[in-house]
Amino acid sequence: MVITVDKLSETPLYLQLRDSVITGIASGELRPGDALPSVRSLAEDLGINLHTVNKAYATLRDEGYVIMLGRRGAYVADAPADPTAGMGETDLTEALAKLAIEFKASGGTRDAFIAAARHAANNLD
Repeated sequence: MVITVDKLSETPLYLQLRDSVITGIASGELRPGDALPSVRSLAEDLGINLHTVNKAYATLRDEGYVIMLGRRGAYVADAPADPTAGMGETDLTEALAKLAIEFKASGGTRDAFIAAARHAANNLD
């Protein structure tokens, strides 16, 4: 799996890394037990600070996507029995509500938002 970042993006680099790993998990490119690149090597490959990679990995760990085994590295965690375990149902609802509000503020309609969400969900299979 190729992990990239856009240094000109307004999205913080650690969130871009987080999102890239989550996309890899969702697409099946990363499976439970797969090792992620070491913090140092990924930072060097991307030309970013190793603390940025460490923050991304810590965020993924806190959300339940990754397990950290000290010096042995970071690995993709087993999928939780409850898909909302890392993100509570309230958090998920709030995140979706925020997306819906932003979509509407940019001129989108309710039906277009639902269609876009359905399309995105269908691409996960």
